[in-house]
Amino acid sequence: MDRLILKNQLEKYRTPYEEEAGFVQDFINLTDDPLAFRRERLAGHFTASSWIVNPDRTHTLLTLHKKLGRWLQLGGHADGEENLVEVALKEAEEESGLTNIRLVESSIFDLDKHIIPERPHVPEHFHYDVRFLMEAELSDQLVMSNESISLAWFTFDSVVDMIGYNPSILRMLEKTSKSEILL
Repeated sequence: MDRLILKNQLEKYRTPYEEEAGFVQDFINLTDDPLAFRRERLAGHFTASSWIVNPDRTHTLLTLHKKLGRWLQLGGHADGEENLVEVALKEAEEESGLTNIRLVESSIFDLDKHIIPERPHVPEHFHYDVRFLMEAELSDQLVMSNESISLAWFTFDSVVDMIGYNPSILRMLEKTSKSEILL
C-alpha cells in the first residue's frame, strides 16, 4: 500500500462512528504532504497499528506502553515507509514476538487521530494512526519488547475493566464484535 493506494482507501473509507468520521478528511489531506510518513513532521505524521484478535474473536492482544503508561494496540511509526500494512505487521511482530500474525483484510479497519504529549526534544504532536485487523493464536509464545511494561491477551469482556475509558480501543472492540457476526 503506497501513498496513492492509501489515499484511495481513505477516500472510500466510511464509518458510523462520529468521532472517527470527523477526522477522515485530515488523513486524506495528510497523504499529500511529502513528510507525512516521517516522524520529523513535527505537527503530526502517520503511524500504523494492528488490532490483534484470536480467530475465535474472544481475546485481543494489548501492550502496556512504556512511554505512555496505557494499555494500547500494537503499532508504531512509519519512518518513511508508505506501506502501512507492512508497518503494522512489522511493529506487531517486534512488539509481541509473534511470528504467525495474519492480516484479516488489507482494507483499513479503524482510524484514530490522537495527541502525543511533549517529551524532551519532541514537541506535542498528532499521530494519524491507520489500523488493520490481524489474527494470531492464543497459544503462540509472546515476547515482550523493551517498549512495553507488559503484554497480554485480554478477553473482550475484560478489556473495559483493564484499560478504563479509551474511546478508540472501545470502538475497535465494538467493530470486532460486529465483524464477528459477519464472518
